[in-house]
Amino acid sequence: MHLKSLLCRCLQHRGIPLHTTPPQRARMAASALPTGSTITRGYYDSGKPERSAAARVVDLRSDTVTRPGAEMRQAMSEAEVGDDVMGEDPTVNELQKLAAETFGMEAALFVPTGTMGNLIAVMVHCRERGDEVIVGDKSHLHIYEQGGSAQLAGVHSTTLITLPDGTFDLDQLESKIRHGFPDPHYPRSRLICVENTHNIQGGRVLPLHFLKEVRSVADKYGLKVHMDGARLMNAAVALGVSAKTILQHTHTVSVCLSKGLGSPVGTILAGPSDFISRAVRCRKALGGGMRQCGILAAAGKLSLLKMVDRLQEDHRNARTFAQALLDCSSDFFHVDLSAVETNILRFRLCADLAPAEFCARMSNIHQGEQSAMGQAVQVLMYPHFENSVRAVWHLDISGEDTQWAIKKMNYLAAQLKEERKST
Repeated sequence: MHLKSLLCRCLQHRGIPLHTTPPQRARMAASALPTGSTITRGYYDSGKPERSAAARVVDLRSDTVTRPGAEMRQAMSEAEVGDDVMGEDPTVNELQKLAAETFGMEAALFVPTGTMGNLIAVMVHCRERGDEVIVGDKSHLHIYEQGGSAQLAGVHSTTLITLPDGTFDLDQLESKIRHGFPDPHYPRSRLICVENTHNIQGGRVLPLHFLKEVRSVADKYGLKVHMDGARLMNAAVALGVSAKTILQHTHTVSVCLSKGLGSPVGTILAGPSDFISRAVRCRKALGGGMRQCGILAAAGKLSLLKMVDRLQEDHRNARTFAQALLDCSSDFFHVDLSAVETNILRFRLCADLAPAEFCARMSNIHQGEQSAMGQAVQVLMYPHFENSVRAVWHLDISGEDTQWAIKKMNYLAAQLKEERKST
């Protein structure tokens, strides 16, 4: 039986008209789910999945869902603190010194979030309202940070086409740089932003030669390079190099401690000393002065000292699941294994299988599932771009969890095959 017939059966079962378009089907399927069920609008949806106490939950929505372990909680509870806005929190100062050394930068600043870190970088590099930052059109800074550069800093953005590997064309980059300042018609190009690893493109690692070439273009025209390095340490582990090796080609970087590195909150912004001095003023203006935040900085220290090497486990688990999708004897999934470089997996579905529907069925507990699998399993993922699904591995997902997620995927694939046969 053809997949189209299977789709018709699924739609009829959910009371969805056959003439609807795929986006309409996804929305209607989502609206039919119980309140608080799986994610439907996008991977930053605020809805909470309905979890069953009897099920094993494998939460692959993001590496932001990690929880601090016993050692990290103890470090936080014992942290020596002071007023960080006054520069008197010893634990924050230790974290900032450690981060600067780790990243090969002169100085570092602890800020609440990666979004704030990126915004501060734009504000410091683009000193006048109406200056311009050049970013990829699928970058986190451009898509997921609410246009803060324009909204709060008065900085204009121009975009480059993001390529599948997270890079962009260098000729296009050079063509986007404004010339002739102070010609009153145009903004002034000040900053180039890169993202490493690249979130939307599936955790892709930017090649070192690309970063070197971007820096060469920037130097040629007197621009700065800022890296949104939310998952920089994933890139370093994947390449088998130090963070310093990557960052030698950038002027500044923001690195999240709250993703795969496991801290509950916090980002490091690093760069030259004069940059950080100005960044402190911007952080204060944005409400980022956190006073006795050594409690949080203690977790950040542990993240940098003890949580980096284990990232390779997340990479291995992501690749294991990707291989299982390839091994599944169905035409439901399309995976480019060569693009699975770190902890983020992005895989496509067949044309008529909506990502929202797939994610809903992976998170739901089906009749007969426990007897068939030996355990009820809820696998939480997010619908993503271009009929794809995004799954992210992190420290709370073990190899055993990954195997249960594979079992649930194979169970669902078998269900879909049976539905195909019976219609």
